[in-house]
Amino acid sequence: MPKVSIIAIDGPAASGKTVVGRLLSSQLGFQFLDTGLMYRAVTLVAIQQSTPLSNDAALTTLAAKTQIAITDTPDGARVLVNNHDVTGSLRDPEVEAAVSRTSAVAGVRAVLVAKQREMAAAGSIVMAGRDIGTVVLADADIKVYLEASAEERAKRRGLEKSGTDDKESVGAVQKDLEARDKQDSQRASSPLRPADDAHIIQTDGLSIEQVVAKIAQLVAARS
Repeated sequence: MPKVSIIAIDGPAASGKTVVGRLLSSQLGFQFLDTGLMYRAVTLVAIQQSTPLSNDAALTTLAAKTQIAITDTPDGARVLVNNHDVTGSLRDPEVEAAVSRTSAVAGVRAVLVAKQREMAAAGSIVMAGRDIGTVVLADADIKVYLEASAEERAKRRGLEKSGTDDKESVGAVQKDLEARDKQDSQRASSPLRPADDAHIIQTDGLSIEQVVAKIAQLVAARS
C-alpha cells in the first residue's frame, strides 16, 4: 500500500479528470469520486422540482435535503439520488446548461464539500473536481491540475458524446466549454484554479495512459 493516501485531481471541463482518476484509482486500489456528479445531481433535482436556479437559499436547502450515493462499477459510476438511480439523466442538456449556476452557490458548495470530506475521511481515495486541491482536500498528499486547450477538450467531448470530431460540432462544444470555463473561474465561491502546490500537467497530445503514468510517478516518488 503506497504511503500516499489522498490524491486530488482538478481541472476544467473535459480535461480528462474523470477517466484519468478512475484508471489511476483502479491501479492503486483506491476509491474514486467524481465530485462533479454531486453538483449535477443537485441540479437535476432542482430542475425536476422546479426550484428556481436564481434562489440561492432554496438551492442550498435542496442540497442539504438531497441524499446522494455514488458507487463506482466496472461500467462507470452509478448515482442514486434519494434512492433512485439518476445516472442516465446527469448529462441531459438541461443539466449541462444549469450545473455551473448551481455550482456557483456558496451554500450548495458548503453542503457538498462537507459530504465530500466525509467520503475522504477513510483515505485511499482519488477525488476529482474543480476545487479539490484548493478547498475540499487542501491537505491532499498529491495535488494534480490537468490542463488542455479548449479546442482539444472540445474534440474529446465531441467524440465522447456523439462519436464525431467534425469542425461544426467541435466548434459548438468549444463555445460551450469556454463559457463554462469563464463561469467556473470567475465565481466568487471556490473558483476554478490550480492549488499553489499542484503538479500541473498539460494533456494536449497525451493519451489517458500517459497522463496516468505521470501521476503514478508522483505517487511512486512520494512512496
